[in-house]
Amino acid sequence: MSQSVSRRSFLVASAAAAVGGTLTPAQAPAPVPVPRAAAPATIDRDLLDVTIDRLHTYYQQHRYTVTQVVQWHLACIARYNGVYRAVQTVDAQAALAAAAREDAEARQPGFHPGPLWVVPIVLKANTSVRGLVTIDGWRGYMLPGHQLIALRDATLTARLRAAGAVLIGITNMPDFAASDTTRSTAFGRTGNAYDVRFSPGGSSGGTVTSVTANLAVLGNGTDTGNSIRMPVATSNLVGVFPTRGLVSIAGIAPLDWLLDNTGPITRTVRDAAIALTVMAGEDPLDPATLGSQQKAQPGPYTRYLKAGALRGKRFAVPAFILSGEATPFQGVCASAIPAQFEQARKNAFMPLRPETRAAFMKAVQELRDAGATVLIQPDILPASFAVAASHICTLPYIREGTTHFLATFGPPQYHSPAEYQRAVGSPLPATIIGGDTTGIHQARIESDPDAQANYFRPRRQTLDLYLDALRRYHLDGFVYPAIQMPPPDETMPQNGKLSSGPHSDTAWVNMLGVPAISIPAGFYPSGLPFGIEISTRPWYDGDLLAWAYDYEQRYPHRRRPVLVDRGLLPAATGPLQP
Repeated sequence: MSQSVSRRSFLVASAAAAVGGTLTPAQAPAPVPVPRAAAPATIDRDLLDVTIDRLHTYYQQHRYTVTQVVQWHLACIARYNGVYRAVQTVDAQAALAAAAREDAEARQPGFHPGPLWVVPIVLKANTSVRGLVTIDGWRGYMLPGHQLIALRDATLTARLRAAGAVLIGITNMPDFAASDTTRSTAFGRTGNAYDVRFSPGGSSGGTVTSVTANLAVLGNGTDTGNSIRMPVATSNLVGVFPTRGLVSIAGIAPLDWLLDNTGPITRTVRDAAIALTVMAGEDPLDPATLGSQQKAQPGPYTRYLKAGALRGKRFAVPAFILSGEATPFQGVCASAIPAQFEQARKNAFMPLRPETRAAFMKAVQELRDAGATVLIQPDILPASFAVAASHICTLPYIREGTTHFLATFGPPQYHSPAEYQRAVGSPLPATIIGGDTTGIHQARIESDPDAQANYFRPRRQTLDLYLDALRRYHLDGFVYPAIQMPPPDETMPQNGKLSSGPHSDTAWVNMLGVPAISIPAGFYPSGLPFGIEISTRPWYDGDLLAWAYDYEQRYPHRRRPVLVDRGLLPAATGPLQP
């Protein structure tokens, strides 16, 4: 946000409006005094794009209180959220109460702050927060008397709180995270902070706009097919897709539990490393995490952040991505006839735009200048790899994920899809439970006789191809565009219809569960951001962060967006009641 919130009167009024819990223009509550130490011009300069380390330094120097920092972020939401629509729910009263407690606790002898102590954060709307509605982007979870009110925190939420983070808002997302842009039936459209007319991507578009616009220091995203890595590329941020099993997804409303993942969205690689260290860990509520601490590189992940980490490393560009050979989302099941398989592959085809290829080749040259070798050869992960990955089919098992989530994190009214239908009078959408309209029978993966053919065997074979390429070419990882195209202008039809993108060819990462990171890598001539993605072997998340950190230090591509606080049309509604 290069336009600073520079008027004391505005900052006071905005913070006051935030205290009410919703930020509607009609509200005019009594002002909340801003402490004298927080001179507006100074606090704007200090907190714009502030890092976790710098924020902790300010606290240690008694430059700002926790309350001042939280008020400042609430003021930013008050000023800009009506235009960008990134934050769906503002829990200002709880945030300010937590800030006051932390200010008091910090004065106690022997106080030892956690790694995210009083860092203002946002969480995506599919992440359970005790006492709040887990809206998941869908108005069906908001029906009066039938809200999906979380009775407990998601494991991720609990870990962030335990590390000292202060939750200030819940971010917008498309219904069930099932879109490459961010429009929801619950809260409408979120705009890109670099130009509100353009898409921030999806489904973590609310979090990326919040973080890049300085409405929060960091947040979480979820990723079922590209939903952390693609949107951060539209918005000049860092996004981590951890090795599946490193971070628990328990308490996050699923789109497809076999593909879902969660990780940090931040402005710097170091902040991502700090947040990932907090998020990682075993969780009995998520069996995929059991034993992860023995397999993963040991934390804290900041230990891997060293200059020169790219020197001598070897990467390759997957040939299938350059040719646009994407994998169909959720794959094609073994029962499909060849014509159906080929049609699904044809529908998924996603060519790399010329302007994106040009931006990517500049980034490749930067990696080479940093001392890395980058191979671009037609035989390294060619189209046959994408064909193999397309056979990994998760569609028959999506109901199992929703059933398990509701059983553990649903409200008293309903702990299963069947109970939801009885309580509300209509079923949950097929997007998250399957059904007759999909033509695919739902089953439990543990007992389905077709599970080997649908999922386990093709996943194992495709992972073998991935690891074999790493071994055969003596590679450390793969590098490729995090997005196949620039963000589209959502005020104009794209190919004659409403935009559903931008899109990427990275859903295969979810199918394999290997780690990947997306980082800023420059800008298009239009001024919109471009990002690259790096992936590597399972459980080598620390190495990914090391390479990204070295690249970031050598080529600091991030620059803040210039925000506007007025739009052509007034916002239809303010943030929702907590």
